[in-house]
Amino acid sequence: MSYSIFLLRFVDSEVVALDAERFRHVTEPYVVAGGPEEGFSQLRAEDGGEADLYHASHGESGMQCVTATHFARGEMLGVLAGLAAALGASIVPQDGGALIFDEKERRHLPVELQGNAVVIAPTEDALQAAFDAR
Repeated sequence: MSYSIFLLRFVDSEVVALDAERFRHVTEPYVVAGGPEEGFSQLRAEDGGEADLYHASHGESGMQCVTATHFARGEMLGVLAGLAAALGASIVPQDGGALIFDEKERRHLPVELQGNAVVIAPTEDALQAAFDAR
């Protein structure tokens, strides 16, 4: 799928750093190329579905965003949803409309994302349904 999503963690409408160690822990079983030090990871799920992740750290500000591109439907959607949940991040598709995992997260989103945000479970099926509803 040639479509991008952004994993962003918001606090009081501001983007805050993602936990790089948690990122490493969640993605490590799926990495087939690259890695956290390289700012790029190619992941592969058990069903063969892949995703390209871009996740550069910028000095003291840390890892601000994970961008997922060329990701497959199927198990990889579950991996991405699980990663976002583990990072405390919202999923922001390239065409807008944030996906959050708890209603309490809505107040932390920037105002322009709050109204259209959709609460989903951090699962493959829920993320697929959210994409299908677009």
